[in-house]
Amino acid sequence: MSDRKPAGQFIDTAIDLLRRVRDEEAGTIEAAGTLLADTVQNGGRLFAFGAGHSSLAAQDVVYRAGGLALMNLLAVPGAVGVDVMPATLGSALERVDGLASAVLDSSPLREGDTLVIISLSGRNALPVEMAVNARALGVRVIGVTSVAYASETRSRHASGTFLKDHCDIVLDSKIAVGDAELTLDTVPAPFAPASTVVTSALLQAVMATAAAALADRGIEPPLLRSGNVDGGHEWNGRVLEQYRDRIFYRH
Repeated sequence: MSDRKPAGQFIDTAIDLLRRVRDEEAGTIEAAGTLLADTVQNGGRLFAFGAGHSSLAAQDVVYRAGGLALMNLLAVPGAVGVDVMPATLGSALERVDGLASAVLDSSPLREGDTLVIISLSGRNALPVEMAVNARALGVRVIGVTSVAYASETRSRHASGTFLKDHCDIVLDSKIAVGDAELTLDTVPAPFAPASTVVTSALLQAVMATAAAALADRGIEPPLLRSGNVDGGHEWNGRVLEQYRDRIFYRH
């Protein structure tokens, strides 16, 4: 690591990664945003799923001021975040065969919907099966992952495949295997993960693209406003009522 302090080094590294995804993923971001806009226009519903820390980026686009009101969280009990005790159980559930099928069977997902699946490694059974089974239902799948894992690690799914192999569109976060950007001679392990910063930015870029695409077609994007600005609650009430049959976090 250079003579700069770790804080500055980490922020610079995150900025470099953001520039990479801006430049190298521009086409896939556009395609993903267009797919979301198509889904909204055609009466479909939008869902996002991530396990463990990948769920942070999924939650960031659900019921979010400035975001699309139609984005719903597809939750897997015990695998969303680190609130389950012990926290290691969430990691174990990602490797359980058949869990994705059970979740999808009891979810509202149907043909014509779009599902965003976020998994940094894309190697565990849960995100792979989620993508395979969702597409079998006629659901379009956008995967957000680090493609590097597919060449530098082994899949934990019986098929030997990764999330990226079962998506209509793949967004590559460019995160290095291990998700730790800094090293120091005095620290025995690499540290400072950047996947949340980059993945959240990728998804917000997709949401911005979708909103602009809808507007270009003469369709008011179903956007939420902050409840902390005057008129925000009234605005949101109108949007939530207008799209109540496609919003599941209110039920």
